[in-house]
Amino acid sequence: MRLVWKVLKRRPSRLVGVAFLLLFTLMAIFGNLIYSHALNVDPNNIYAAPSWKHILGTDYAGRDVWEQIVRGSTNVLWVAALAACFTMALGTIIGLAAGYLGRVVDAILMRITDLFLTIPSVALLLILAVTLGMSNMVVLALLLSLTSWGGLARAIRSMVLSFRERSFVEVSRGLGLGRWHILLHDILPNLMPFVWTHLMLAITGAIYGEVGLFFLGVVPFKANNWGVMMNFATGSSGAMYSTQSFMFLAAPILAIVLLQTGIVLCVDAVNELADPRLRSSH
Repeated sequence: MRLVWKVLKRRPSRLVGVAFLLLFTLMAIFGNLIYSHALNVDPNNIYAAPSWKHILGTDYAGRDVWEQIVRGSTNVLWVAALAACFTMALGTIIGLAAGYLGRVVDAILMRITDLFLTIPSVALLLILAVTLGMSNMVVLALLLSLTSWGGLARAIRSMVLSFRERSFVEVSRGLGLGRWHILLHDILPNLMPFVWTHLMLAITGAIYGEVGLFFLGVVPFKANNWGVMMNFATGSSGAMYSTQSFMFLAAPILAIVLLQTGIVLCVDAVNELADPRLRSSH
C-alpha cells in the first residue's frame, strides 16, 4: 500500500482518476442495495429541475435520474470489466503462442488475427448482437471482446519475438528448462506491464461498445444501462429538439465521460506500478 500511495501522489491527476474510478466502483457494488426498490414513477413530477430531492432532476415519467445512473453503473462496469478480461486473455494467449511457437502456428494465428482486424468492428457487433439476441450479459461481454483482441495479440507477438532472443531466455534454454517454464516464468512477467495497461484501456473501449449497443436498441432492454437512458432520452423525451429533458440525456453522457477519464488517468499509475523500470527512474 505504501508503494501504491507513493506512485499515486507523484501526480495529482492520478489521485483524481482513482477518486472517479472508486466512486463508480462503489456505485456499482452498493447501488442496487441502496436502491433495492422499484423506480418510483410520478406523473405529476415529470422533467423536474435538479434539486436536493432529485439531484439530477427527473425524466419523462417522473423517475429520478440520479437513481437510474447509480443503478446503471452496475451493469455497465460488470460487462465492461468482463469484456476487458476476455480481451486480455484471448489476446495474450494468441500472441504468446504465435510469437514463441512460430512457423505454421504463427502463420495461422496471425491470419486469423488479421481477419478480425480488417472486419469493421461496429458492423460485426451490430450483426452479431441482432443475430444472437444478447439476453445474457456474459455473452455480450464475449461479443465485445471478439472485436478488440486483435491489436493486443499482434503487439504481444512482436514483444515475444524480441524477448525469446534475449540472453535470459537463452540461459533458460541452455539449462534445459521446458517451453512452458520459459513462457510462464521468463517471458510472461516481462509482458505484464503492457498487458495490465491494455486491460485498463480495453475497459474504456468495452464501455463505448456496450453503451452504444444499448443506445441503438439492438440488445434487449432487460437491465438498467446508461445506453438505455440515452435511447429513451432521444426517443421518448425528444432531447434532441427540446431542452426539458436535457438532464436525462446529459447525465449518462457525463457519467461515461467521468468514468472514462478516471480510467485513463489511472492507466499511468498502473503502468508504473507494474513496471519496476519506471519506478526506478523516479
